[in-house]
Amino acid sequence: MLKEMIAARIANGPLEEVSAHCDGPCGVYDPASARIAAEAALSMTKKILALTPPDTGDSAAMAAYLNTVSRYVTIKEQQAHLAKEELLVLWTDYFKPVHLDAYPNLHDTFWKAAKLCSAVKVEVSLDHANELMAAIQEIHNIFWATKSRDVTYYTAS
Repeated sequence: MLKEMIAARIANGPLEEVSAHCDGPCGVYDPASARIAAEAALSMTKKILALTPPDTGDSAAMAAYLNTVSRYVTIKEQQAHLAKEELLVLWTDYFKPVHLDAYPNLHDTFWKAAKLCSAVKVEVSLDHANELMAAIQEIHNIFWATKSRDVTYYTAS
């Protein structure tokens, strides 16, 4: 039945060509979600680096310290992983070959940003966390330029 419907439509005149630039309706993609996750990982990195270990003889203080460190590390790793997921979806679902013409370093930009997400998960590096934020800002600028929009990049802190 579907074949007959298509054949009838084609027989009734020329079809208007349609296209889509992404896999979903416009408006479902936004690099802001990656930025929010990366910023949470940056915040946790700062908090970890600011902690001072207690005297090893104070078992209650050491237990509280280890609990805090483990919570911060867990959040940092979860948020860095979420940032990577958000970037990979944007890279693979939104950006199309036509965008590579305008941004020939697009693949390298995303690949390096994804690698930074991994570094932020594995390490406690303020440098890498800040580099990730800068990479996401670059992706933000490219993304909005593909939509011919000037959207200000901002952070919560």
